[in-house]
Amino acid sequence: MKANEALSKIPINKVGIQDARGLAWKRQAAQIAAILILIAIPVTGLFRIDVSSGFVVLGHQIWFSDFEIVFGFWLAVAATMIMVYSTVGTAFCGWACPQNTFSSLANKLTAQHLGKRAVVDWENRDRAKVAANKNHVGNWLLLTIKLLAMSLLLAIIPMLYFFPPQAIWSFITFQPDERLAASLYWIYTVFVLVTFVNLAVIRHFMCRYMCIYRMWQYLFKTKDTLHIEYDEARRADCDKCSYCLTQCMVEIDPRATTQYDSCTNCGACITACDNVHSKKGVPGLLKFKLGPRTGMRHDPTKSVASVRERLFWVVPVWLLGVGLFAWGLWTYQPYHLTVYQSGPSIQGQVNEYRINLASKMLEPVTLNVSVEGLNSENFALTAPSYRFEGAGRGDLFLTLRDLPAGLHSFVVRAKAENGWSTNFRIQHFVAGAKYDK
Repeated sequence: MKANEALSKIPINKVGIQDARGLAWKRQAAQIAAILILIAIPVTGLFRIDVSSGFVVLGHQIWFSDFEIVFGFWLAVAATMIMVYSTVGTAFCGWACPQNTFSSLANKLTAQHLGKRAVVDWENRDRAKVAANKNHVGNWLLLTIKLLAMSLLLAIIPMLYFFPPQAIWSFITFQPDERLAASLYWIYTVFVLVTFVNLAVIRHFMCRYMCIYRMWQYLFKTKDTLHIEYDEARRADCDKCSYCLTQCMVEIDPRATTQYDSCTNCGACITACDNVHSKKGVPGLLKFKLGPRTGMRHDPTKSVASVRERLFWVVPVWLLGVGLFAWGLWTYQPYHLTVYQSGPSIQGQVNEYRINLASKMLEPVTLNVSVEGLNSENFALTAPSYRFEGAGRGDLFLTLRDLPAGLHSFVVRAKAENGWSTNFRIQHFVAGAKYDK
């Protein structure tokens, strides 16, 4: 039996050591879940953007005139983001951001096909180099094909937020669809090229130097925001070891993080440190911490608010947004009716009205129209109902005739098959000898 095999059979009792692989698979699961949620939101109809009207939520068009819903929604979202920034900080970047997820995947593919040192290194700090035994046309071509395939798939995701799944399927299968513009394939091609350049040459440089989202998060950090904590008392345990630094995707030293740095709270450094020290039967020197930072000679957080102080005003704003959103949904009107004069003027008298109907629902519906307050011989409708096959607008025309001189009050009523009803009151004046004086 070889010495290594004999040593491997010696049982080691590790007390109080967390599984070093636990953090890595949890982060990977969170990243996959975030991508699936990003796709599921438009596919299920939970939220979609309608360029012509505003937004679509669960088959309901939300117009910009639905002030309570629109303003309440974005107010609640903004307050939620501030609460997230104030507590877990940049955890979204490390655990859910698609840019980070696919940049990491691109790095793995590059290492697989070109070698571990074949990384994107614009600053020439890592001495990046393609492995000699993998520097072949076939390897480069295979990597390019995989990155291009990823780009083709990723470019579809933003389109899902503007078109229903049926239209996207028609787009993918090259079937004609009236909902798709002829220029859409050119727009998609631009999306693919931008995504490919991002995956091929930018990757985590976006996180380090170009991410506006991360800069926005800096504005809302608190004294207690989640951060990487280093066990300074055990510094001797990591002498001559920089494994955690080599695993950091933004290339900062996790042993010396500050209040404002490029850390994405991904936890890769924690996993790396745990892996090294687990072999010695002791826990790593890095961990996540919610609360004030320790061991800092100059405290830069003296003028920074605490989580409690931040939530004191953010929570009421969030409640206001949720309340407005809920009220908007409660008073939501799925159909609209507007009536106004139209048509030519005959001897200064306009006897024609345009009845404008609108449906904010994506499913088919018929709106029945009736006129109350006038005798049937005194008016004519172009049709007693209007059929909508989806969200949209339509017009009917009401013509008045043989009305005596005077002021006439009548109501135009619209009623849907599901019981919804509304009306529009009209005051119509007919001139005559008695009223011309």
